[in-house]
This record gives sequence, structure tokens and C-alpha cells, in this order.
Amino acid sequence: MGLLYMGILLKNILAILPEGNKDLIKETDIYIEGNRIAAIGKQPESFIADKVIDGKDKLAMPGLINCHTHSYMAFMRNVADDLSFMDWLFGTIDPIEQQMTDEDAYWGACLAIIEMMKSGTTCFNDMQMNIYQTTRAVRESGMRAVISRGLIGKGKDEAGRSRLREAYDERDEARDCDRLSFMLGPHAPYTCDDAYMRIVSQQAKDNHMGIHVHLAESESEIKQIDDDYGCSPIELADENGLFDMPAIAAHCVQITEKDMDILKAKNVSVVTNPASNMKLGNGFAPVPAMLEKGINVCLGTDGAASNNSLNMFHEMSLLTLIHKGVHKTPQCISAKEAFKIATINGARALGLEKEIGSLEEGKKADIVILDLNTPSLTPRNNLLAGLCYSANGSEVETVLIDGKITMENKKILTMDEELVYEKIREIITRMGLHEKEY
Repeated sequence: MGLLYMGILLKNILAILPEGNKDLIKETDIYIEGNRIAAIGKQPESFIADKVIDGKDKLAMPGLINCHTHSYMAFMRNVADDLSFMDWLFGTIDPIEQQMTDEDAYWGACLAIIEMMKSGTTCFNDMQMNIYQTTRAVRESGMRAVISRGLIGKGKDEAGRSRLREAYDERDEARDCDRLSFMLGPHAPYTCDDAYMRIVSQQAKDNHMGIHVHLAESESEIKQIDDDYGCSPIELADENGLFDMPAIAAHCVQITEKDMDILKAKNVSVVTNPASNMKLGNGFAPVPAMLEKGINVCLGTDGAASNNSLNMFHEMSLLTLIHKGVHKTPQCISAKEAFKIATINGARALGLEKEIGSLEEGKKADIVILDLNTPSLTPRNNLLAGLCYSANGSEVETVLIDGKITMENKKILTMDEELVYEKIREIITRMGLHEKEY
């Protein structure tokens, strides 16, 4: 397991620090006591450094926050490509999920966490199917996560009620781990009818839990909901109370001006997933328009079954480049905006902005350290731009989560990587997902 020190000093390190509405990069010292940033710049009284990390040629940044993924799907990488959305979901992924065991889900989550940690993600917002498995992987790895048990149901059917009970059981079992928090996860309007949405929204209110839901992802979804209810998925979710508690809406690709007004009025955070949305042929979320309206937009990868990567540096790059191209203006979504979307906006969406998302005194020590002696970040002309336009995640050298060093010198300290890879190979062989001839 990784080592927990009473005091860690990041000495003479370049750091991305918030100052007003801007992020500035300057050389400083960062003092970590327990699981929090005790001070930046000036050493606090009585601080004792049990470990000193030399900051020469390094950059410290807040950990990236992946606001929408399905970690268990990591073993499904590259098995359902070049398919339409509904063929991908119901023709390929759903049958795989029906074969999946709890252990499969656990090892998939382990693989996802390794990939995310190695590419600078320190917190992820997950929707999963097999309770206890992702939380088990999070506990063991030292990662931070917000978990939603995916909920599918119609009215008061027993299956829907059972899934809600599972969500509470998992939340209650994890009360002793402050790196884990929970939301309710109604899957989507095409898998939850209006009656079940009302049940879930009332349960969220009664239990003071947020909502994590897929909305307006594809044109087929838009047509189905309009045919069945005569409205958009956003309108349907709002009418049935899903936005009455803090809500995170994943995708929101196919939305109207009226939809955006609802999202803003109800303070819904939108997670854009550029790679997944493009790969499934669903289009581009109108992120610039949402930002213009003041909607809190954050960033996610979606699962490895549809991305096929969990690399948030890649998503930041896509986020900036896509919209410049679509809107034909290089000023559309700057690198600075993308960085905020991938960090503090994500923390805000998860209700964790007072704890993570930026390097500030008193916040949790979720810190990523990059090696600057790399081709992608040389020369060091504009490191914020470099994070979005030239970095690829391989620059990540050391990761701290909750004050614990979980990766050092590119080696994961909290998990047995080789064992995870071995278990994944066993899963894909057993399920017949091994490499095909083309």
C-alpha cells in the first residue's frame, strides 16, 4: 500500500494556484499535513516534513476530476466499436453486462483506476451495476469517487425497488470511508419511466442525495421520448423532479434553447464527454452556449467501452479543439476554461468544491505532479496551454490523494498492476472478448 506521512513538503515546485478568477503558475512550497494542504508558500508553525519532494522541473496541479464514467467497463475496451448508439448499447454492451460477475466488475474498476491515476485523475463520478465492487476498488487504491448505482425501473416494479435498496446498502456500508460519497443514478429516460423517475426523485429528497443521470445523448433518444411523452428528455426529467436536488446530467448533446434555460434555472451541472459522443456518432454538446448561459459544465470520459480511454488530458484537448473547429473561432473555449472545467467545475458539480478542485490552503491534498522535462511540455512557454494542447498524461509522475502518495515516479503504490492485467486477460478469455482477427 502507499505511504501516509504526517508531513509532506513539495519544495520549490511550480504550481497552478487560483488567484481571483484566474489560475496563475508560480514557484512555491506546498505543505501537507495529514490529508490536507496546511499551507502554500510560508511554512506553518510546528510543521515537520517527514518527506520532502524536490520540485525542480516539476509542476503541481489539482487532480483532474472525471465527472462521468463507468469504471467497471474498462475490460470492455475495444470490443464494441464503430456501431450506432442503440446497437452499441443493447446489441453488444448489454449482453456482456448480463454475463458479468461481481468479480469482473471489481477487476474492471481496478483497471480503470490504474488508468485514471496514471493520467492525473484523482476523483471520478461513477455509475455502476454491481454494488460493493467499485467501492472495494476505491478503498484499496486510495482513489476518491462518487458512486451511483445505476437505476432502471418502471413505476413501482420490484426490480426498480430492489436497485434502490442496493444503492442505500452500498452507501451505508461505505460510511467509514470519507473518500467515497454517493448519488442516486436513474440511468436514462428510455430505461426509467416517468413514474419511476418520480420515485427516485422523492427518494433523493428524502435521503438528501444528488442525482446522476444520462440525458439527451442521441437523436434516437430524443425521438423516443418525444413519441412517448411529447417533450424533450430534459423537460421530462424536470417535470418528474430529477432536478429538484443537486443534479449532474451526462452528455446533453441534443438540447434546445428551452432545455438550456431549464438546466440553468435548476442549477444542473452538465458533463460533456467529447470522445464518447463523437465515437458513437451522437454529435457535440453545445458547450459554448451552455457556458454563455452560466451553466456549470464539467468534463468526463464516459466508460472505456465507448471512449475507449479514461484519459482526461485527451478530453481537455478534444474539448478545446472540437468547439474551435465547429464554431470556426480559435477563441472558443480556451485552455484556461478547459482546465477549470476539468477541475473546479467538476468539484462544484459533485458538491466538493470546498474540498477539492484547486490547490488552496485547507483543501484536501489531491495533487498531481508532472515531470516538465518531457518533449510535450518543452519549452515551458505557457504551461496551462500545454496541459490542453500538448500534454497527453504520460507526464504525470507522482499522485497524492487525500494526503497519501498513491503513485510515485510513475509506479502505482497501492495496487498490484500486473495482477490486475492478468485478471483482465482471464475475464476477456472467459467471455470470448479476446482479440479477433481482422
